[in-house]
Amino acid sequence: MEDTLSILQRVGALITGSHVVYTSGRHGSSYVNKDALYPHTAAISAACAVLAAHFRTSAVELVAGPTVGGVIMAQWTAHHLSALLGREVLAIYAEEATIDGAKGREFRRGYDALLVDRRVLIVEDILTTGGSARQVVEAVERQGGSVVGVAALCNRGAVTAATLGAPQLFALTSVPLESFAPEECPLCAAGVAVNTSVGKGAAFVAQQGAKK
Repeated sequence: MEDTLSILQRVGALITGSHVVYTSGRHGSSYVNKDALYPHTAAISAACAVLAAHFRTSAVELVAGPTVGGVIMAQWTAHHLSALLGREVLAIYAEEATIDGAKGREFRRGYDALLVDRRVLIVEDILTTGGSARQVVEAVERQGGSVVGVAALCNRGAVTAATLGAPQLFALTSVPLESFAPEECPLCAAGVAVNTSVGKGAAFVAQQGAKK
């Protein structure tokens, strides 16, 4: 099978030599544009098949992911697990919510009832800080589910299982990306234009313009 990094490069999902603002607000020169991957159904299916195979002995009953990318991944991973195990593995997703006054995730639409006493695999596309995946872990546990692990396409932030509060973490590839706080960004200092087509670049540029 073609390795994940090669797939990302082939579909134009790996951006280098740019000036990107990440979701965390930090800046860097490289970016993994997951949105460029999802239209390629054969590629995302193949990647999720590897994730499914890794967890085939974990007695997974349900796969859950955070909106938006995790929805697609949960479906494909559950599909392949169902084929491997010869039984139905469910797929659901967690949406953004305010939990005890802070940002978090919750299961709506009746999905919360599906989690009770079930063994759950959490899937995420790109791990940077692991915040979204951690929120899904917490949401699963609040509803009485048992997290067996977290699976990701790419770990670009050196995230660990301990960071996520999960028993194990498996990522298809790791792409360490150096990042800087805005006030320490050498690209900003050099006057390199921010890429507004990916990440939070457009919002950052708009915010900077509003300050003038």
